[in-house]
Amino acid sequence: MKKILLMGNPNVGKSVFFNRLTGANVIESNYPGTTVDYTKGYMKGNSEDFEIIDVPGTFSLEPKDKAEEVAVKMLEEKKDALVICVIDASKIERGLYLALEIIERGYPVVLALNMWDVAEDKNIQIDIEKLKSILNIPVVPTIAISGKGFKEVVLSIKKAASVGVKEIMEKVGEIK
Repeated sequence: MKKILLMGNPNVGKSVFFNRLTGANVIESNYPGTTVDYTKGYMKGNSEDFEIIDVPGTFSLEPKDKAEEVAVKMLEEKKDALVICVIDASKIERGLYLALEIIERGYPVVLALNMWDVAEDKNIQIDIEKLKSILNIPVVPTIAISGKGFKEVVLSIKKAASVGVKEIMEKVGEIK
Protein backbone atom coordinates (compact mmCIF):
# COMPACT_ATOMS: atom_id res chain seq x y z
CA MET A 1 0.00 0.00 0.00
CA LYS A 2 1.43 3.38 -1.02
CA LYS A 3 1.73 6.05 1.64
CA ILE A 4 0.82 9.69 1.17
CA LEU A 5 1.85 12.33 3.68
CA LEU A 6 -0.23 15.52 3.84
CA MET A 7 2.19 18.19 4.96
CA GLY A 8 1.97 21.95 5.31
CA ASN A 9 1.92 24.86 7.68
CA PRO A 10 -0.70 24.92 10.45
CA ASN A 11 -4.14 26.16 9.38
CA VAL A 12 -3.86 25.63 5.62
CA GLY A 13 -6.76 23.18 5.40
CA LYS A 14 -4.86 19.87 5.62
CA SER A 15 -7.55 18.24 7.75
CA VAL A 16 -10.29 19.29 5.32
CA PHE A 17 -8.06 17.97 2.53
CA PHE A 18 -7.66 14.70 4.46
CA ASN A 19 -11.42 14.40 5.01
CA ARG A 20 -12.14 14.93 1.32
CA LEU A 21 -9.59 12.33 0.18
CA THR A 22 -10.51 9.67 2.75
CA GLY A 23 -14.20 10.30 3.37
CA ALA A 24 -13.45 10.75 7.07
CA ASN A 25 -14.78 13.57 9.20
CA VAL A 26 -11.82 14.59 11.35
CA ILE A 27 -11.92 17.93 13.14
CA GLU A 28 -8.59 19.39 14.23
CA SER A 29 -7.84 22.39 16.39
CA ASN A 30 -4.56 24.06 15.67
CA TYR A 31 -3.93 26.14 18.73
CA PRO A 32 -0.20 26.33 19.38
CA GLY A 33 1.03 23.13 20.94
CA THR A 34 -2.26 21.20 20.73
CA THR A 35 -1.99 19.16 17.53
CA VAL A 36 1.02 16.95 18.06
CA ASP A 37 -0.41 13.69 16.74
CA TYR A 38 -1.32 12.51 13.27
CA THR A 39 -4.39 11.00 11.65
CA LYS A 40 -4.45 8.05 9.23
CA GLY A 41 -7.06 7.25 6.63
CA TYR A 42 -7.37 5.35 3.39
CA MET A 43 -8.24 6.13 -0.21
CA LYS A 44 -9.12 3.49 -2.77
CA GLY A 45 -7.50 3.62 -6.16
CA ASN A 46 -8.40 1.61 -9.25
CA SER A 47 -5.58 -0.87 -8.79
CA GLU A 48 -3.99 0.25 -5.54
CA ASP A 49 -5.06 1.57 -2.17
CA PHE A 50 -3.38 4.47 -0.42
CA GLU A 51 -2.73 5.16 3.24
CA ILE A 52 -3.06 8.90 3.81
CA ILE A 53 -1.44 10.45 6.86
CA ASP A 54 -2.41 13.94 8.01
CA VAL A 55 0.87 15.12 9.53
CA PRO A 56 0.89 17.90 12.17
CA GLY A 57 1.49 21.35 10.73
CA THR A 58 5.05 22.59 10.44
CA PHE A 59 6.71 25.71 9.09
CA SER A 60 10.01 24.01 8.27
CA LEU A 61 11.97 20.79 8.59
CA GLU A 62 13.96 22.35 11.43
CA PRO A 63 11.53 21.64 14.30
CA LYS A 64 10.88 24.29 16.93
CA ASP A 65 8.13 22.50 18.91
CA LYS A 66 6.70 19.03 19.55
CA ALA A 67 4.26 19.14 16.61
CA GLU A 68 7.05 20.02 14.19
CA GLU A 69 9.22 17.25 15.67
CA VAL A 70 6.45 14.73 14.95
CA ALA A 71 6.08 16.05 11.38
CA VAL A 72 9.80 15.82 10.62
CA LYS A 73 10.07 12.37 12.21
CA MET A 74 7.17 11.08 10.10
CA LEU A 75 8.77 12.40 6.93
CA GLU A 76 12.09 10.78 7.81
CA GLU A 77 10.41 7.43 8.63
CA LYS A 78 8.36 7.31 5.42
CA LYS A 79 11.12 7.65 2.85
CA ASP A 80 9.02 5.96 0.15
CA ALA A 81 5.98 8.21 0.64
CA LEU A 82 4.49 10.68 -1.79
CA VAL A 83 4.07 14.10 -0.15
CA ILE A 84 1.12 16.33 -0.88
CA CYS A 85 2.31 19.70 0.32
CA VAL A 86 -0.80 21.76 1.09
CA ILE A 87 -0.13 25.48 1.21
CA ASP A 88 -2.33 28.55 1.61
CA ALA A 89 -2.39 30.12 -1.86
CA SER A 90 -2.96 33.55 -0.31
CA LYS A 91 0.31 33.19 1.65
CA ILE A 92 2.30 31.31 -0.97
CA GLU A 93 5.75 32.52 0.11
CA ARG A 94 5.32 31.03 3.58
CA GLY A 95 4.23 27.65 2.25
CA LEU A 96 6.80 27.42 -0.52
CA TYR A 97 9.62 27.45 2.03
CA LEU A 98 8.46 24.10 3.44
CA ALA A 99 7.69 22.70 -0.03
CA LEU A 100 11.21 23.52 -1.23
CA GLU A 101 12.75 21.85 1.83
CA ILE A 102 10.78 18.66 1.11
CA ILE A 103 11.66 18.73 -2.61
CA GLU A 104 15.36 19.30 -1.79
CA ARG A 105 15.33 16.15 0.35
CA GLY A 106 14.30 14.16 -2.71
CA TYR A 107 10.70 13.35 -1.88
CA PRO A 108 8.14 13.21 -4.68
CA VAL A 109 5.79 16.14 -4.11
CA VAL A 110 2.41 17.29 -5.40
CA LEU A 111 1.87 20.94 -4.47
CA ALA A 112 -1.73 21.83 -3.60
CA LEU A 113 -2.37 25.58 -3.61
CA ASN A 114 -5.30 25.42 -1.21
CA MET A 115 -7.64 28.29 -0.41
CA TRP A 116 -7.42 29.33 -4.05
CA ASP A 117 -10.65 31.29 -3.61
CA VAL A 118 -9.09 33.37 -0.83
CA ALA A 119 -6.11 34.19 -3.07
CA GLU A 120 -8.49 35.21 -5.87
CA ASP A 121 -10.50 37.39 -3.49
CA LYS A 122 -7.26 39.13 -2.50
CA ASN A 123 -6.41 39.55 -6.21
CA ILE A 124 -3.27 37.43 -5.82
CA GLN A 125 -2.06 36.21 -9.21
CA ILE A 126 -0.11 32.93 -9.36
CA ASP A 127 1.27 31.62 -12.64
CA ILE A 128 0.61 27.89 -12.19
CA GLU A 129 2.44 26.83 -15.35
CA LYS A 130 5.54 28.83 -14.45
CA LEU A 131 5.53 27.39 -10.92
CA LYS A 132 5.21 23.84 -12.34
CA SER A 133 8.12 24.54 -14.65
CA ILE A 134 10.36 25.98 -11.93
CA LEU A 135 9.63 23.26 -9.36
CA ASN A 136 9.24 20.39 -11.84
CA ILE A 137 6.31 18.97 -9.86
CA PRO A 138 2.53 19.01 -10.26
CA VAL A 139 0.95 22.20 -8.92
CA VAL A 140 -2.82 22.16 -8.43
CA PRO A 141 -5.02 25.04 -7.27
CA THR A 142 -7.57 23.67 -4.78
CA ILE A 143 -10.43 24.67 -2.55
CA ALA A 144 -10.68 21.83 -0.04
CA ILE A 145 -14.04 22.93 1.35
CA SER A 146 -15.75 22.71 -2.06
CA GLY A 147 -13.58 20.00 -3.64
CA LYS A 148 -12.29 22.21 -6.45
CA GLY A 149 -9.09 20.80 -7.90
CA PHE A 150 -9.37 17.40 -6.24
CA LYS A 151 -9.83 15.55 -9.52
CA GLU A 152 -6.42 16.88 -10.59
CA VAL A 153 -4.88 16.00 -7.22
CA VAL A 154 -6.18 12.43 -7.47
CA LEU A 155 -4.88 12.17 -11.06
CA SER A 156 -1.46 13.29 -9.81
CA ILE A 157 -1.56 10.67 -7.05
CA LYS A 158 -2.60 7.91 -9.45
CA LYS A 159 0.08 8.95 -11.93
CA ALA A 160 2.67 8.74 -9.16
CA ALA A 161 1.41 5.28 -8.16
CA SER A 162 1.42 3.96 -11.72
CA VAL A 163 5.05 4.90 -12.36
CA GLY A 164 6.27 4.41 -8.80
CA VAL A 165 7.01 7.22 -6.41
CA LYS A 166 10.71 7.30 -7.26
CA GLU A 167 9.93 8.24 -10.87
CA ILE A 168 7.32 10.90 -10.09
CA MET A 169 9.82 13.74 -10.41
CA GLU A 170 10.41 12.72 -14.03
CA LYS A 171 6.90 11.71 -15.05
CA VAL A 172 4.32 13.93 -13.40
CA GLY A 173 5.30 16.96 -15.41
CA GLU A 174 3.14 15.35 -18.12
CA ILE A 175 -0.05 15.98 -16.13
CA LYS A 176 -1.93 19.06 -17.26
